[in-house]
Amino acid sequence: MTVSPSSRTMIMVVDDNITNLKFAKSALAEVYDVLTVPSAAKMFKILESSSPAMIFLDIDMPETNGYEAIKILKADPATRHIPVIFLTGKNDSDSEVDGLSLGAVDYVTKPFAPNLLRKRVEIHLTMESQRRTLEKQRNELQNFNENLRQMVDEKTGLVFELQGAILATVADLVESRDDTTGGHVERTRIWLSIMVTALKDSGLYREEMTDWDMRFLLQSSQLHDVGKIAISDAILKKPGPLNVEEYNAMKLHTTFGIKIIEKIETSTSERDFLRHAKIFAGTHHEKWDGSGYPLGLRAGEIPLQGRLMAIVDVYDALISDRPYKTAIAHDQAVRTIIEERGRHFDPVLVDLFRRIEARYKSGSISART
Repeated sequence: MTVSPSSRTMIMVVDDNITNLKFAKSALAEVYDVLTVPSAAKMFKILESSSPAMIFLDIDMPETNGYEAIKILKADPATRHIPVIFLTGKNDSDSEVDGLSLGAVDYVTKPFAPNLLRKRVEIHLTMESQRRTLEKQRNELQNFNENLRQMVDEKTGLVFELQGAILATVADLVESRDDTTGGHVERTRIWLSIMVTALKDSGLYREEMTDWDMRFLLQSSQLHDVGKIAISDAILKKPGPLNVEEYNAMKLHTTFGIKIIEKIETSTSERDFLRHAKIFAGTHHEKWDGSGYPLGLRAGEIPLQGRLMAIVDVYDALISDRPYKTAIAHDQAVRTIIEERGRHFDPVLVDLFRRIEARYKSGSISART
């Protein structure tokens, strides 16, 4: 069966020796379309409009030799993919290494046997076909992975938005019961964001923050007072100072908060944000000197989340009006926190708070207006 020229694979042979060109064409013409070219310059001209499946390239040619020609071929995106086999009378190993190092796929010495030449072409065309197939599959896989990653990111974003909405709703529910502290949850989230950003920039407590996802951290801070849901209205909404018995009952909101969050954990696999939430709820009233509650933790025993929340929680309480007290100015609130350095609060965090207190001052003005 005769194969039409248009459907046959094109092989280009470049050599300044006419006899070599005729011999190569005779060896390959039965299977391939063979294009014989007498110089590298003419080869480049033909390549402007044609793209052979393979190029046989003589090394010793006038003007532009094979080594120079292959450098040009491999530097051009339009031709760098074409397999090049050197045809040469040189049979020393150094010449072969030189040719292969420049990007040639093989090295055939003259004179060559026609059946060997055909076999070399067959092998390298097969390898090139497999390479292209693998490249196509790799690109398809990469596109699939990118699409999958985009889908996962979109799904994660939706889940994150849902979590945020749920957390905000629960926080609103807490504040709707404790109407004496209006806006406290949202403001503490803002104060915490300022402190955490400064902490990251400073490099302090880097190891303790290694596995923190800041999105989850700030969202989950909204649940630090979730245990107040379990406190009676008579105590929660009392328009004045609490007595000792009432205060002890109020302190239970920390342990109630832990239990509420643990109950949520049993019904969901999305627990990263709950991990932070439970720490905030259970430790934001612990004190550096060990006099806090519910466990009386001291110093480094208190998780960093609790030590951070302790400062921003008290700061917001100080600058806010309550039924039993009036708000104090930002500067006075800062002095109060500094005075509690090493007693109520982590000394390192107080020093950081002191350096960035201007950010809180501008934020507190915005919160009041």
